[in-house]
Amino acid sequence: MVRVRLSAQHKAASTANGTEALPADVGQRHSARRRRQFLPPQHGAWAMLVVPYLVGVLFAGPSWPQLPLLVAWFGGYLLSYYVFLAVKTRQPSRVGPQLLVYSAVTVPAAVLVVVVRPELLGFAPLYALLAAVNASYAWRRSERALLNDLASVVQGALMVPVAAGAAGVAPSAVLAPFVVVLLYFAGTVLYVKTMIRERGDPRYLRGSIAYHLAFGVVAGVIAWPLAVPFGWFLMRAAWLPHRSLTPKRIGMIEIANCVVLVVAIPLVTS
Repeated sequence: MVRVRLSAQHKAASTANGTEALPADVGQRHSARRRRQFLPPQHGAWAMLVVPYLVGVLFAGPSWPQLPLLVAWFGGYLLSYYVFLAVKTRQPSRVGPQLLVYSAVTVPAAVLVVVVRPELLGFAPLYALLAAVNASYAWRRSERALLNDLASVVQGALMVPVAAGAAGVAPSAVLAPFVVVLLYFAGTVLYVKTMIRERGDPRYLRGSIAYHLAFGVVAGVIAWPLAVPFGWFLMRAAWLPHRSLTPKRIGMIEIANCVVLVVAIPLVTS
């Protein structure tokens, strides 16, 4: 009897203090858990999806096939994430709902784009090859490998000519924006590694600085005004690894860099 009374008192006190979950709290937690099940915990990947797409659209001009392309592009990324997770875990049944949902989103949108712009199928072999690289690293559970990250960068940068191609613009016309986006995100992979996973490794730091110096020169040759933002990218690659920044702050700085890149590239390379 005493134990029951104490338990009831403890429950009442917990409720009064807000430590016991109310039905609304339980529902919110359940909703958040569902979102986490269907959204990858890779916040940096979204910049690599959005920036090349926007650069291609702004350079070529808007066209309605770019809308289903955007759906296919986002859906394809989400689908590939869970495909590679199934490869990594050897348990595809764990992500069966995600595979079904994102297949249902991606396939119709992609088919519509290809029907309207069949020439975009020319990019399919490149994406298939790069996806095979990602799958091989997922199988070995080495997704953080540098080469795997660079394969993902190339996939992202290819969206510049794909998004432009959806508006009927030839890939050769967007070669310069494609190269600039590719150089930027490849450098970002090196820089972020010096800030987090390879922090304190002098080889990565020297390699990152050397790379940023080289691609700053290349960007300046493509269009001299690009030397200004790319000079800043070099400074942040050399300076910020010596400072203690949280991942959130690192991400906020890169968001600002991406905004500058999206605005600058179409202005100076068109």
